[in-house]
Amino acid sequence: MCSAANHPSLRMFLAGITEQTFSAQLGMADPPLIDYLTELLARFLRMDAVFRVRATDGRRLENIAEMLVEAESRTGNARREVHRHIGDFALFWTGIYPEALGRLQGRDKQDHFLDYYSSGKRSYYIASTIPDDEDPEGNAVLERLSHDFGLCAFGLTAVRREWERRDGDADTPPGPYIIDN
Repeated sequence: MCSAANHPSLRMFLAGITEQTFSAQLGMADPPLIDYLTELLARFLRMDAVFRVRATDGRRLENIAEMLVEAESRTGNARREVHRHIGDFALFWTGIYPEALGRLQGRDKQDHFLDYYSSGKRSYYIASTIPDDEDPEGNAVLERLSHDFGLCAFGLTAVRREWERRDGDADTPPGPYIIDN
């Protein structure tokens, strides 16, 4: 199984680029937020993590419209986790792979009329309002992600540009790529 947890150098690469981009380039010195974004990138190296939300019948949900319906059918922490994932999903695609939005929101897709920016921002906010006994500090990060969604998406775009720039450097590990399982 390939993941950033199994590749410490890849995890360090993501952490370094994310911290440098957000702290130095954007002036966003917020370690909990930067750590969250690094973990998001590490998690989303795997396609099964990008599309981890399942319907009650076990079917993989591949669009925000279906995930929103699923979130509203759940309560408590389960609802919080689906809304958090929707925020992560929207932030990942708008920040890291915005060129994929045309396919994700194509005319024949349920997400055609959804704005990923607004949906992600709103879902992070909803998740931040649902108490999490295991991680009470996590709600503050989710609230900041909601408030600064646009800046975070812009920052993730800069992170991608930086890893692509470094791909040609023999002294740097290759940038992350999604692994389909």
